[in-house]
Amino acid sequence: MKKICLFPGTFDPVTLGHVDIINRALPLFDKIFVGIGINAAKNPMFSAAQRMDWFKAIYKNDPRVESICYEGLTIDFCETIGARFILRGIRFVSDFEYEKSIADANRTMNRNIETIFLTGEPKYTSVASTIVRDILKNGGNAAPFLPNEVIATLQQHLL
Repeated sequence: MKKICLFPGTFDPVTLGHVDIINRALPLFDKIFVGIGINAAKNPMFSAAQRMDWFKAIYKNDPRVESICYEGLTIDFCETIGARFILRGIRFVSDFEYEKSIADANRTMNRNIETIFLTGEPKYTSVASTIVRDILKNGGNAAPFLPNEVIATLQQHLL
């Protein structure tokens, strides 16, 4: 049986922290779906298509990583794609407390899907999409927090 994992999030935009978690999870799974959650309550800075394209560009040479959009409960989407694992990145203790409560609820709804937590590399703990969006909205240089594929797209739009 293949070990299929879902890494859910908004990824608005994709950061080096996201890529770090995926790269370190690759030895653990046969396939990682990067699930870009569509949430009507959120107003993203970048389209879902753009966020999917970034992951496609970053992992163009690795078929084990595939980006996909979804709506609804993450636990239900796991069943749709055959994922038995949910991957979550943890930067701080407060992240763990929040993520654990979600993992506990997911486990109550489906005991066959396990949540796996990976702690972020210390050099990426300050990297959060919210901070990066704020930097971008205010004309700052967010390049130190972003993969080259994201930087290239942003530079094209700024020209």
